Amino acid sequence: MAKQQVKQTGKYTENDNIKVKAPIVEALKNAYENPTYQFHIPGHTKGKAIFKDFRKLVGDKVLNIDTTDEFDNLGTLHPATGPIKEAQELAAQAFGAKRTFFLLNGSTAGNLAIAMALTKKGQKVIINRNCHRSALTGLMISGAEPIWVCPNQIENWSIWGNLDASKIEKLLQENPDTGLVWITNPTYEGVVSDIKSISTVCKKYGVPLVVDEAHGCLWNFSKHLPETALKLGADAVVHSLHKTGGSMSQSSMLHIAKDSILDDKAVEKALKLLHTTSPSLLLLASLDAARANLESKSGQAALERAVKNAKYLRTRLDNIPNLHQLKSDFGYMTDVTKVFIKVDGLSGKRLESILEIDFNIEVESASDIGVLILCNLGNSHSDFKYLADSLEKIASGGYKDIYYLEKRKHMPMLEPQIKMSLRDAFYAEKETIRKEEAVGRVSAEVIAECPPGISILLPGELITEEHLPYLNDYEVLEVVKENGAPEKI
Repeated sequence: MAKQQVKQTGKYTENDNIKVKAPIVEALKNAYENPTYQFHIPGHTKGKAIFKDFRKLVGDKVLNIDTTDEFDNLGTLHPATGPIKEAQELAAQAFGAKRTFFLLNGSTAGNLAIAMALTKKGQKVIINRNCHRSALTGLMISGAEPIWVCPNQIENWSIWGNLDASKIEKLLQENPDTGLVWITNPTYEGVVSDIKSISTVCKKYGVPLVVDEAHGCLWNFSKHLPETALKLGADAVVHSLHKTGGSMSQSSMLHIAKDSILDDKAVEKALKLLHTTSPSLLLLASLDAARANLESKSGQAALERAVKNAKYLRTRLDNIPNLHQLKSDFGYMTDVTKVFIKVDGLSGKRLESILEIDFNIEVESASDIGVLILCNLGNSHSDFKYLADSLEKIASGGYKDIYYLEKRKHMPMLEPQIKMSLRDAFYAEKETIRKEEAVGRVSAEVIAECPPGISILLPGELITEEHLPYLNDYEVLEVVKENGAPEKI
C-alpha cells in the first residue's frame, strides 16, 4: 500500500487521501435521493405548497430538503443523535474543543445559553462595555450583575480597542465574588486583545473565562491569523460561522474547551430551552458543510487566498493618498482580513454611500469615521483590484462630505454611568418621553444598532447630553418612571 501523504496547511494537518466527512450533508443527500411520502411538518411538503415565485427563486431542491430533525434518519438536535451528533463531534475535533454545540439563532443563542447556564441573580460578571447586545439580554434574563470593563480607546478611529489584562485583574481584586469573566475578541473592527494574559489572570483568581469570538471563527485554520481563545485558556468560545466561516445566515457554534471548568451539561440544558423544537436541517447542514470545507484542501486554499487578497488590498491602500487603514499598533494586534479604512474629508457613512451608489460596492458597515471591509473566502482577486481602484478614485476625486451636517455619530466612547441594575431597569415601570427630555433620566431599554450590535444605551444607564448625537434615528426613548426607580446601586 502506498504511503499516505500528509501535508501541513495553515494550522491544520490535512490527509489528502482521506475524504472529509460531512454527516448531516450526507444524510440530507440520502434523504433527497430516496424520497418518501411525507405526512409530517413542514407543511409545504417538499415545496409543493410554496408560493411559485419564491419556489422559482430558491429552487425545488432547496425546498425538497427543507426538513427538520427526527425524520429521514437525520438524527435530533436535543439530545444530539445520529448525523447531528456526529457532525458536532467532528466540529469539536476541528476547532480543538471538548464539546461543540450547533446554534440556530446565531451566536445570540450561545450568549443567551451562557448567561442562563453559568450566571445567576446577583452574581457579578466582568464584561466589556462593547459586548454584543445578546450578552446584555442574557444577563437581564439571569439577573446577574455586570461589572463593566472598558477597553482601551483608539480615539483617532473612534472605536473601542483591546482589553488590558491589568484592568480585569484590578476588577477581580475589587470584586472577589466575581463568578465569570466574559469578553469579546476580536472587536467588530478586528482589534485583537492579549487573551493569553487575560486567561492567566482568570486562572490565578479561579474564575472561568468566556470569549465571544464571533468574528474569529477562521483563526484555527490559518497560521496567518491570530490564535483562537480555545488554545489560549478560555473555558468557552462562541463562533459565528455564518459571518466569515461559510455557513448560512443564523448558524453558529458554541465550544466548551477541553480543560474547561464550566458545566457543559448546564449549557446543553439551556440551549434546549432556547432552541426551536423544529430545527432547520438546512442550517445544521450548512454548519457541517462549513466545518468540512475549512478542513478540506479546497477550503484551505480559499482561506490562503483570502489572506493573500487581504494583504494585496492593504498594500494597495498604503499607496493611496488621503486614505488610512487601521493596523496593529503597540498594545494590540489586528486581524488582517478585517480592513477598517477612512478617507480624509469624508465620514464613513458618506464613503459607504459613494461606494454603493457610484461603484456598486457594498461594505460590511460604516461609522462616522470609516468603513469596514471583510476579505471573505468567496471573494476573488479581481474583486479586490476593483475595490482598490475605486477607493483610489474616491480619495482623489474631490467628493464632499454631507453626513456631518446631520450631526450624527456612530458609537459612543463613553464609560456608562450606571444608576440601576440591568434587570431592575428593564422590568421597572417605564414611560416614553421625547429624546430631548431624556437627559438626566435612566434608560429602560437596550439601544444597539446592528451591525455591530454594541449598545449605545443599556437599561440602568444614565442618559447624558453626550448620548444625543448617537440617537438621531430616535424621536422618543423608554426611561424608568421616576417614582418607580429603586435606590441607586
